[in-house]
Amino acid sequence: MTTPLLGQMMDTPLNVSSLLAHAARHFGNTEIVSRRLEGDMHRYTYRDCEKRAKQLAQALIALGVQPGERIATLAWCGYRHLEAYYGTTGFGSVCHTINPRLFPEQIAYIVNHADDSYVLFDISFAELVDTLAPQCPKVRGWIALTDDAHLPDMQTPVMSYETLLAAQGGVYEWPLIDERAASYLCYTSGTTGNPKGALYSHRTTVLHAYGASLPDAMSLSARDSVLPVVPMFHVNAWGIPHAAPLTGAKLVFPGKDLDGKSLYELMEAERVTYSAGVPTVWLGLLTYMKQAGVRFSSLNRTVIGGSACPPAMLRTFQDDYGVEVIHAWGMTEMSPLGTLAKLTWEQSQRSPDEQRELREKQGHVIYGVDMKIVDPDGNELPWDGVAFGDLHVRGHWVINRYFRNEDSPLVDGWFPTGDVATIDPDSFLHITDRSKDVIKSGGEWISSIDIENVAIAHPAVAEAACIACAHPKWTERPLLVVVKRKGIDVTRDELIAFYQGKVAKWWIPDDVVFVDELPHTATGKLQKLKLREIFRDHVLPSALEGAA
Repeated sequence: MTTPLLGQMMDTPLNVSSLLAHAARHFGNTEIVSRRLEGDMHRYTYRDCEKRAKQLAQALIALGVQPGERIATLAWCGYRHLEAYYGTTGFGSVCHTINPRLFPEQIAYIVNHADDSYVLFDISFAELVDTLAPQCPKVRGWIALTDDAHLPDMQTPVMSYETLLAAQGGVYEWPLIDERAASYLCYTSGTTGNPKGALYSHRTTVLHAYGASLPDAMSLSARDSVLPVVPMFHVNAWGIPHAAPLTGAKLVFPGKDLDGKSLYELMEAERVTYSAGVPTVWLGLLTYMKQAGVRFSSLNRTVIGGSACPPAMLRTFQDDYGVEVIHAWGMTEMSPLGTLAKLTWEQSQRSPDEQRELREKQGHVIYGVDMKIVDPDGNELPWDGVAFGDLHVRGHWVINRYFRNEDSPLVDGWFPTGDVATIDPDSFLHITDRSKDVIKSGGEWISSIDIENVAIAHPAVAEAACIACAHPKWTERPLLVVVKRKGIDVTRDELIAFYQGKVAKWWIPDDVVFVDELPHTATGKLQKLKLREIFRDHVLPSALEGAA
């Protein structure tokens, strides 16, 4: 008995280079616009981008770079960084994006751990490179992403990116690469211990771009003008530099200026229809727009992720400015997308309040990802929207181990995310907390995220963080740390009273402290570990009452 052939199809490997080649061939005249560090705007097309990416590949090969070697970037969102994405991976080396907001000691650790051969950097990081170079002796060269005229005065010997490219003709055929070969290397932010590397393959990168582009995911289109506010060093800008050429969308890069005024003016000038970023950036944009009394003329939807989108922010975007918010969740270990809050036809027929409640959650998985919640013993919990437990995921673009670490974090084939969540009967995920941030009060759990969301809905609160404080009777009780909006006052008692009727009585914070600013990680997330250290000795009024 013979086994029938399953198919007579062309077996073409899923290579990252095919995304840019597709855009150059079929959307060759579509624009890529960048705000340059040199102070002007740069415009060219996908066709131009591919030629220059090929020139970069030729230049790196001429420098002796071999397939599999890591080429690092220290750069903002811009056209040269996009060329680096494809010029490195296109011939088989690995693009290693580094977050320049990390401490120099962490960056040096990352460069050395990755064994980077060359580092491409924006000239705004010249001083940082001078600090790093003596600590990274295995780096063979530092390449400034500029021309000779703008080379900064540095202690470190550097090469000019434009000079390297000018020496190459750009006539180059992308080689076919094993789709399971490495493509990108991204490190976690390292808030606890040294950062860990997540190594992606060509296959996972292309599949992630497909998944991200689906209508019920990011829903990118050739009709969109897309501005990724999320930096290209933050988990590959959530895959937008891959999904945009896949769909033929116009790309608009903001450079280093991410303040509200700069973002708004760029969005208006380039008729941006779609954007993506973390809540802290959107807070600055919305604050500017309210003060300036301006509105969007083209933006119609945005992805918000990185940390939970406060319901008040979602309502402001949608109700005040008519912008659809796509609430998203993911992590570096997932390339990063896992879920997005898009409604089904049936859900869109429900009442406005029911729809809003769904949109405020992190949403359903996209094809390529599966999820479950488990109790401390590993037993799977029901999807009833009530039971909450540790969130585990698996899928086509979820890593099975960290770079240069043979110990796999997987549990029975699932990756434990470190998040605590519920899943409702609609299959919508709701992240209730990080496992390390849950407040354990009298044997019951309190979600710090829910406490923060209520506070941010108060008109006098610009930003809020909820952490656990020690309590002699209840073990832990919630402490609210608040940054006030400029020109608006609120007292501790007024804020505590604001919680009445919004959460269970025993969830209401025991105390409120006001600060000028909150600490954030390099990717814009609240740095609660640091807050817990700062307020480690804070004494709650209820603790004093108990002692009396």
